[in-house]
Amino acid sequence: MPENDLIHNESAGIERLLEIMRRLRDPRTGCPWDIEQDFASIAPYTIEEAYEVADAIEREAWDELKGELGDLLFQSVFHAQMAAESGHFTFQDVVTTMSNKMVSRHPHVFGAESREKSAEQQTQDWETIKAAERAGQAQQGTLDGVAVGLPALLRAYKLQKRAARVGFDWPSADNVLAKIAEESAELVEARDNLTQTQVEEEFGDLMFVMANLGRHLGVEPEAALRAANAKFTRRFEGVEAKLASRGKRPEDSDLAEMDALWDEVKAEARAKADTNEA
Repeated sequence: MPENDLIHNESAGIERLLEIMRRLRDPRTGCPWDIEQDFASIAPYTIEEAYEVADAIEREAWDELKGELGDLLFQSVFHAQMAAESGHFTFQDVVTTMSNKMVSRHPHVFGAESREKSAEQQTQDWETIKAAERAGQAQQGTLDGVAVGLPALLRAYKLQKRAARVGFDWPSADNVLAKIAEESAELVEARDNLTQTQVEEEFGDLMFVMANLGRHLGVEPEAALRAANAKFTRRFEGVEAKLASRGKRPEDSDLAEMDALWDEVKAEARAKADTNEA
């Protein structure tokens, strides 16, 4: 099939997308912006697209999710095209590697192992297999393989989870809560008596322990904070709407008025939730 026919063939699937990406990167006839990109310049877009997928799921925006998943897929295709141009690997190598990994990590589905396991046992088996893979990649340290480029809160959670596997962990959430009280006191001390650099360090320590508390409570901190951000956005938009009904904007108001409206928005949201549950 001629190249142009492939590019305009809506039923061609992944091959069409790969060809579009190849053409965009063509040094002679491609898009100048796409040609100039490299792995480092594209990586932030990849992270952004992953978050937009998560956002669409959280909002249950299923029509949008299709497009967001396509954007994320395109990021993989973009990276694979650049890798192919550099002689590192191809998109097909990415597919093969992922397929091999999934088959290897699911012997109870694709191998001879029994499927009669609890979800907890399967999780333990998964971690054992991943540990063996890391050993094969010369990743000997407990924390090896926890990506540096992860969002800081998510990376803290994963680092603590990995350390807990080898017994480096507090026995219970109560111990973590005590540590939070300790770190909070140290942050107050830093604020009152120490340098800004030390304040930032103590603040980071407190955030790190908060992530650990989430793990002990079965709460994924990144997801919890996303939900809190969404809740804050809804409520503040509610405050803005109430101000608008009075012919005002936030900058025309004051804290006392906005705080009272905030309480109204909270009460209305709770009443609506109670009605939906009834």
